Amino acid sequence: MEKVPGSLGTSASFSLRLGQTVFSSASLLFMSLGVEFYSYTAFCYLVTVMGLVIPWSFTLALVDGYCVIVGCPLRQRGILLIVSMGDWVLSFLSLAAACSTASVIDLLVVFNGSYCPSKFCSRYQLSASMAFICWFLVAASSLFNLWLLPSLMMRRLFEFRFNISSFTTGKVLARE
Repeated sequence: MEKVPGSLGTSASFSLRLGQTVFSSASLLFMSLGVEFYSYTAFCYLVTVMGLVIPWSFTLALVDGYCVIVGCPLRQRGILLIVSMGDWVLSFLSLAAACSTASVIDLLVVFNGSYCPSKFCSRYQLSASMAFICWFLVAASSLFNLWLLPSLMMRRLFEFRFNISSFTTGKVLARE
């Protein structure tokens, strides 16, 4: 089985998860500093998605930190499948939230700030840019774990075939 640098249980995955937690927290913080964010659905959506990314990334950062300290990376295909699917879903959700927030901010800026004071608009822009960085890190984690998943599946299939062939060989030898 090959070792993928950013897969679950490695130090690279730990740093990716810490980055996800920091940038999603920063995005949530910058969005929440403006008390007017609830007026726009895209901003509420960003707050909701970043509220999902923070505990997911923080929990997996704890798991990665434990695996790095203990020295054994997590290589169970069921757990890796759940983490990969969770990363994949959160990647799409955070991309959608970042894009929708950026488009609403762009629309507000086009109207010459009549709907958004410059102080709030700059905070919203910072929040959207932090959400894009968070999306990039979540997508990277998802791709690294998806890269490792087929090798675990093929290893399991090989072990299954090897066990069956040795079992049938043993049966044939017993008959002779």
